[in-house]
Amino acid sequence: MAFALLTSVAPIFGLYTSFFPVILYVFFGTGRHVSTGTFAVVSLMTGSVVEQLVPSPLEMNSSSSEAADFEAQRIGVASAVALLSGIIMLCMCGLQLGFLSTYLSEPIVKAFTSAAAFHVTISQLQSMLGLRLPRHTGNFSLFKTLASVMENLPHTNMAELLISLVCLAVLVPVKEINMRYRQRLRTPIPVEILTVIVATCVAYASSLDSSYNIEIVGHIPAGFPRPQMPAVKTFPDIAGDTVAITFVGYAVSVSLAMIYADKHGYSIHPNQELLAHGISNTVSSFFTCFPSSATLATTNILESAGGYTQLSGLFTSLVVLIVLLLIGPLFYFLPKAVLACINVTSLRQMFLQFRDLPELWRISRMDFMVWVVTWLSVVVLNVDLGLAIGVVFSMMTVICRTQRAGCSVLGRASNTEIYRPLENHSKCYEVPGVKILTYNGPIYYGNRSFFREEMSRLLGLTPEKIRSWEKARKALEKREREATISTVERGIANTSFSSENEFFKSETSESDVQAVLIDCSSVIFVDVAGARLFTQMCTECQKVGVHVYLANCNESVLKILTSSGLMNYMNPQHIFVTVHDAVMYIQQQREKPPENTTTVWV
Repeated sequence: MAFALLTSVAPIFGLYTSFFPVILYVFFGTGRHVSTGTFAVVSLMTGSVVEQLVPSPLEMNSSSSEAADFEAQRIGVASAVALLSGIIMLCMCGLQLGFLSTYLSEPIVKAFTSAAAFHVTISQLQSMLGLRLPRHTGNFSLFKTLASVMENLPHTNMAELLISLVCLAVLVPVKEINMRYRQRLRTPIPVEILTVIVATCVAYASSLDSSYNIEIVGHIPAGFPRPQMPAVKTFPDIAGDTVAITFVGYAVSVSLAMIYADKHGYSIHPNQELLAHGISNTVSSFFTCFPSSATLATTNILESAGGYTQLSGLFTSLVVLIVLLLIGPLFYFLPKAVLACINVTSLRQMFLQFRDLPELWRISRMDFMVWVVTWLSVVVLNVDLGLAIGVVFSMMTVICRTQRAGCSVLGRASNTEIYRPLENHSKCYEVPGVKILTYNGPIYYGNRSFFREEMSRLLGLTPEKIRSWEKARKALEKREREATISTVERGIANTSFSSENEFFKSETSESDVQAVLIDCSSVIFVDVAGARLFTQMCTECQKVGVHVYLANCNESVLKILTSSGLMNYMNPQHIFVTVHDAVMYIQQQREKPPENTTTVWV
């Protein structure tokens, strides 16, 4: 009922959403500890859509037929969001798109839920203070709502403020006790239920609604709702927001299911989870339910209480069923301020996620930046746009990491077949005449320039040196042809040829590198641009008399390099399984005596 207020619908629809989706998930879901139902973030995002299409008037006679039509329009939009969300999930399941949840990394999920908790808290201030304010949507909605609350503080209903303070004074410490002593308590103290019961009794006995103008829940019909068609005519208006709601709900549900699956040693199936949540939202939308997903608080309670299968979900549904059939009408006098306080205190775990920031800063500065950017985007802009910015920024960090991957020179550990980066291992030495290089990332169009610069720097292949070597080689070839002609015509060997040969050797032996070996063990893929770069590097190395060798190429990399025509510029025998095999082959080639040549005198 509390989360129904976030969705801008009557509290009874929160009970429906806590019943029908749970029953359906029991039969189709794979998360044994996951409890589905109302979730603060999804409810908040759905409420924004409802407020955009059916804004609440400041004045309305709650007993008129106009109020009933107004509530029907709102739940029609909310159930339409649930229906469209379910359809999207079913389509994603058919296309096997369960892997999309991996794009929401742990820093994104935690930052998003923590920032959304601020939106929920600010949105509940008006109910806790007894203010009647319009709900702001769109960018900067949090600050607009906060400014509205501050502006209307003089109109605070003191009775509702007192109720809120008393509820917070009870809920916060008891929840802390439940968390701190959860190992000693056989079952958590049901402080929310006790608070609701006591508040309802006090409001009924003292007639707070009429005496102090307290806003109460009102009539809660007993029994089940009749099936009805959601407002499908609103699909064009809600499509964009529903995609964001679907992605958030599914990602949170799968993330929560994976956490408990890893903890208890079983596995879940993301595509089956898509099917389960898709069916849950699609079917329940015809029973006036708004979008549902896995719930953090209820899942934690069920796991702490020892629940190990989805039968615990059936027990939860049984409790909701009793409320729907028997107890629901008794909550007529329940103050909405109590539900708002329950909403705020249920976000405790989301606020405590700030504790992870120091550890995140110590482990990965890049993930820390993803957390901060996502949190600021969600708080400053809006929930859906902030999430999109967080995902895009996270993917950009991955691209940046691959664009500037590390390039190192490998050395060999004495009397071993182990090769490690020289800058990190002082006991490794460089193999004479062989430059062993490794690149820790893929080679594609985004980093080909950086890869080329790093390789050229480590090999000393500057454009000036290449031109100098090319000039010396051409001069040597010219003198060699002239010497051959002179020898053939006159029978006299040209002694100037040896001096030209020595000049070329002096030009090409500055670095004393006769071979370059590229360790491709960390190169997970190569695209067309990267393959062409390999061909270009082979050509440049051949110009200066340096042979190129490859080692540890995976099958896909080797296939692309071969298809691109690299073997036309490189000896196929220069590709090896391991770095050590390549080094031994190079050393054997260097130790071979030069072939005997015979001079024919004419």
